[in-house]
Amino acid sequence: MRTILMIALLILSTNCLATVYRWVDENGKVHYSDEPKANAEVIEINEETQNSIAIKTPPKATIAPKEDTQISYKISIVSPQEEATIRDNNGEFTVNVSVSPQLPRGVKMILLVDGVAALEPQTSPIFKLTGIYRGEHNLVVNVVTQNGKVLASSSPRKIFLHQASVFSPANKARQ
Repeated sequence: MRTILMIALLILSTNCLATVYRWVDENGKVHYSDEPKANAEVIEINEETQNSIAIKTPPKATIAPKEDTQISYKISIVSPQEEATIRDNNGEFTVNVSVSPQLPRGVKMILLVDGVAALEPQTSPIFKLTGIYRGEHNLVVNVVTQNGKVLASSSPRKIFLHQASVFSPANKARQ
């Protein structure tokens, strides 16, 4: 069966090498065909007119490894200001961040409060925190890839969160 198929393919492939004819009609238009016409001339097909592709591989000595061009991100905390005192009894405040250049897809920012991630990584430069306890806190924002690699970090920002105490003298006078 395979032998018959191979013979049939060889016979069909010889028909592909047909003669090409060229002629000019009464309007001056040039035509090409594989069928002879009146006043048609045979065109010789040279090897240079056939399409061929040659794959060349450069020598291994000239192949240089691609340099990893890593983008340098600049990230900074815009607000709250350094050593700012935030007064909120619920421990809620917003951290605004500036980053340049714009983050590509898959790269996010994560806010660390006292070295611990306060929220999930996000692309928004606005972090809304809740439930932060009173006292001194250090804020840092990192630019991270999906696999957790840190690309850039902001300078640490020290803030103070003030909450009114239930034990304050003003509250004792009301009782």
